[in-house]
Amino acid sequence: MMRVLVIKLAALGDFAQAFGPFAAIRAHHPGARITLLTTRAYAPLARMAPWFDEVWEDGRPSWSDIPALWRLARRLHGARFDRVYDLQTSARSSRYRWFVGRQAEWSGIARGASHPHANPARDAMHTVDRQRDQLRMAGITAFPEPDLSWLDADLSRFALPDRFCLLVPGASPGRPAKRWPEDRFGALAASLALPAVVIGGPAETPLAAAIVAAAPGTMDLTGRTSFADIAALARRAAFCIGNDTGPTHLVAAAGCPTLALFGEDSDPALCAPRGRRATFLRHVPLAGLEPADVAAELPRLT
Repeated sequence: MMRVLVIKLAALGDFAQAFGPFAAIRAHHPGARITLLTTRAYAPLARMAPWFDEVWEDGRPSWSDIPALWRLARRLHGARFDRVYDLQTSARSSRYRWFVGRQAEWSGIARGASHPHANPARDAMHTVDRQRDQLRMAGITAFPEPDLSWLDADLSRFALPDRFCLLVPGASPGRPAKRWPEDRFGALAASLALPAVVIGGPAETPLAAAIVAAAPGTMDLTGRTSFADIAALARRAAFCIGNDTGPTHLVAAAGCPTLALFGEDSDPALCAPRGRRATFLRHVPLAGLEPADVAAELPRLT
C-alpha cells in the first residue's frame, strides 16, 4: 500500500482553503494510506474529515525542544512514506524532508524535491490557485468539489432565531489592522433587518458585548462553538460578514454567502475567502469603512 504524507500545520483560514487540495489528493490516491501532519488545534477538525487515515498533531514542536524534534524526526523517518505533499511550503516544513528521508517523492519547495513547485510567480498567487498549481506539477489534475457534509452539528442548544446572519468581528491579536472596529459592527447590526449571531473565540467576547450593546437583538456565541458548529451555523445563516480571519474562511467554505472585510494588513488577491458565494470588500484603512458601505453590498451578496 502506498503511504502518503500531507503537511498542513496552520492556520484555520489556510486549513479551510486546503479542503480542495485535501480532497484532490484523496481522489488521486484512493487506495493509499494518507497521513496528515498538523498541529493540535486542527487535529479534531482533520479527524472528522474523510480524507485522512491518520492524523498526527505533533507537527510544530519548538526548535529549542530537542526531545520533541527527535521524536518527530524518528516518527517521520520510521513511517517510510512514498510521497509527501507539503501544503505548508514554509522553511520549517521544507526541513522536514530531511526527517522523512530522501527516498520519498516530495511535492513542495524543499531543496531537492522530486516534484518542486517551480512556478516563479507562486508567491504572487492566491493560496487556492498556488496549491492547485503545485499539485498539477505533481501530477494531480482533477480537483473535485470537496464534500463537506461531514462537517455539521446539532445547534438546538443555542435556540437560534428562524432567520439570522453571522458576524465575525475578531482577527489575529497580533494584527489589529485586520479588525473592523466593533462599534462599526454594532452600527451595522443595528441597521439589519434580521438578528445577528456573533461567533469567534473567547478573546472576542468583549467585541461581541459591544455589538450586543448597540444591537440588543444580537446573540453572542463567542467561545461556545466548535469547528463543526461554525459550519452548521454557516449552512443556516442568511449571510456572513467578517474580517479576514479563520472562522470567516470556514463559513465561506461551508457555502454561506460571505462578505470578507479587508484593509491594509492583508491582500485579498492572495487570501480572500473562496467559495461559491464568497466575495470581499477592501478599504484602506479598514477602520474608515462605513457601515452603510458594507450594508450596500448585501443585496449583491444575497
